[in-house]
Amino acid sequence: QVQLVESGGGAVQAGGSLRLSCAASGRTFSNYAMGWFRSAPGKEREFVVGISRYGRSTLYADSVKGRFTISRDNAKNTVYLQMNSLKPEDTAVYYCAARFGAVSNMASWDVWGQGTQVIVSS
Repeated sequence: QVQLVESGGGAVQAGGSLRLSCAASGRTFSNYAMGWFRSAPGKEREFVVGISRYGRSTLYADSVKGRFTISRDNAKNTVYLQMNSLKPEDTAVYYCAARFGAVSNMASWDVWGQGTQVIVSS
């Protein structure tokens, strides 16, 4: 399995931007679809965005379409989440996840990072 470490979280005002990174180590990174999930207080963890093994396909939650962009660099074993036009409701702990095989917003994911906090103030 891969091991995942997120970075880039922080506090920002509404309308601002943040870029999260997730560095993977261990097994072959390109064997895994990558995704971002988030967990807000009092809410279940939700799927945010996913990207296929070589970046040809992406899936976005409706709530972030047009504002968030996922990308990956298989040479650097890293996946990124560019978050623009942030809203207070985007406040959550963001988790990087890896899934062996195809990207999915429904199926289970295999490996999780420790999470990084994003706080968006109004």
